[in-house]
Amino acid sequence: MMIGLVGAPNKGKSTIFSALTMLDVAVADYPFTTIKPNLGVTYATKECVEKEFGVKCKPRNGLCTNGIRQLPVNIVDIAGLVPGASTGKGMGNQFLNDLSAADVLIQVIDASGRTDIQGNLSSGSDPADEVKMLSEEMSLWLSGILLRHMPALSKRKDGVRALLGVLSSFNTSELQIISALKAASLPDSSISWDNEGTAKFSREFLRLNKHIIVAANKMDVCPQGALDAIRKKLPGCTVVGCSGAIELALKKAVKSGAISYAIGSGELEIEGEVSPEQRKALDYMNDYMKRNNGTGIQELVNEAVFRASGKIVAYPVENESKYTDHFGNVLPDALLLNTGSTTMDLARSIHTDIADHMLYAVDARTKGRLGKNHVLKDNDVVKIVSAAR
Repeated sequence: MMIGLVGAPNKGKSTIFSALTMLDVAVADYPFTTIKPNLGVTYATKECVEKEFGVKCKPRNGLCTNGIRQLPVNIVDIAGLVPGASTGKGMGNQFLNDLSAADVLIQVIDASGRTDIQGNLSSGSDPADEVKMLSEEMSLWLSGILLRHMPALSKRKDGVRALLGVLSSFNTSELQIISALKAASLPDSSISWDNEGTAKFSREFLRLNKHIIVAANKMDVCPQGALDAIRKKLPGCTVVGCSGAIELALKKAVKSGAISYAIGSGELEIEGEVSPEQRKALDYMNDYMKRNNGTGIQELVNEAVFRASGKIVAYPVENESKYTDHFGNVLPDALLLNTGSTTMDLARSIHTDIADHMLYAVDARTKGRLGKNHVLKDNDVVKIVSAAR
């Protein structure tokens, strides 16, 4: 899975990316700090099934702390977007091409209103305008792509298959394209749309293909009521208040040994020696987290992975009684799968040979046999029985 971190310049994207990945990237208070996309790995968090089974897990990837499993997810910090990106302004062409492969987008906005829609320092700017701008530029960009392909699309009788070829970089499906066509009230054969029809399809397709979570960043410097005001202007959008600056400062303090701070926690504990100035800063951050139930940064990832993308978690094991792999590791893998995935999909995510020679699966809870097309539920623990060697 790939999360795309997007938004206008100078909104704190690179700070949030650094906080999520602990990779050093350029951070500055001017537009286009990010020129090329930064790639990294972050973690979604979910309660592990270890407690239910009365065991202690041993993850191969990520960690499990106090029963909270960390699940690795790819994330890309994409160059800043400005109005006119669809016509190539700013880093527009690169920005829009880079985001096409993302499964879900987190759009970072400046909730404080201290930077304008271009990313320049300002005062009293409306953060909601940034969200509208992103949707408009993405729609104009996709419309431009489709219009360039319209002569070829109009010659194809199977419009869905033709569109699937044009939109292949979006990791889409025929079902998603059909749904977008229906929502836009457009035919699915001999496609020859005008500008209006192309725009309608683009909007509906992007609504289905690119779920957007809004990160209302810089909440630590926002006036009271700012988050409610933004949510009121963006009905239907998931808006998460957050502070990338505080999250990054906390991660760095953990790295230095000054504090302990669990991922997604709403509280820190001072463990090392700190100066009076450092204690004052840590007390400020601790107070912010207590009032806001954390920094909001981990909530962003979990919203993107589990709610916007609808991922479930499945635990493949080789021993359904001890919940272990071949080496005796307990619940070593927790895999993110799409809702509706089957035991065959789980087998395929482990190895193609295992899937190709799969016989059946076993539910570790009931010890019952499951067929290849059995639809998995969230937190299923499953043994795949295969003839593969």
